[in-house]
Amino acid sequence: MPASIPVWSACTIAPAPANEPAPTAVEELPPAGHGTLLQDDVTISLVSRGLEVKVTPLAESVTRVTAPDTYARLSGIARAHRGDAPPDSRLFLVSFYSNEAGMRFLPDEVHLISRGLRSRPLSILPITPSWGQNRVEQRRAEMAVYAFGPEVDLEAEMTLVYGFDETGIWGSILPRVQAERGRARARAGTGHGAEAVAGR
Repeated sequence: MPASIPVWSACTIAPAPANEPAPTAVEELPPAGHGTLLQDDVTISLVSRGLEVKVTPLAESVTRVTAPDTYARLSGIARAHRGDAPPDSRLFLVSFYSNEAGMRFLPDEVHLISRGLRSRPLSILPITPSWGQNRVEQRRAEMAVYAFGPEVDLEAEMTLVYGFDETGIWGSILPRVQAERGRARARAGTGHGAEAVAGR
């Protein structure tokens, strides 16, 4: 398993960075730097037997709507790991956190269900040096970048599964992301509604 430790805009369809699959059913992405959402606003969170599992999509279709500092951090993580991930895969930042000491976690048990298909990680690229111990120290996070296949559709409802637990909260996050795309385009003056914003 490879490991690495890291730390534009358009008026029509915004191109994805090199080697990143194009977003599905996304008509237009806003320029970077005009979003306002925080990382937690676009993150799927699941609590399982004392562990909190957080999964954040690193696709431009999601990160473009985050605040400038958040976008810079998430897109930097994506760029740092894209070369080690399988071609056309979708990248996610995954973290495990616990308030208890020495909680074990199972990296391979993080799965996504998208459009009825269950996807397992194609590769796991550690960020934190102690990731390979499969143990979370008290109030410290273990993080890695996960690569899933291109069948994972971020423009549809999606279920995060860890062991026997699951959540479909992405179905509530997605409308927030889609609405923020329109607002970010308006702030940038590139989308529908920009005139209304300028006239306020």
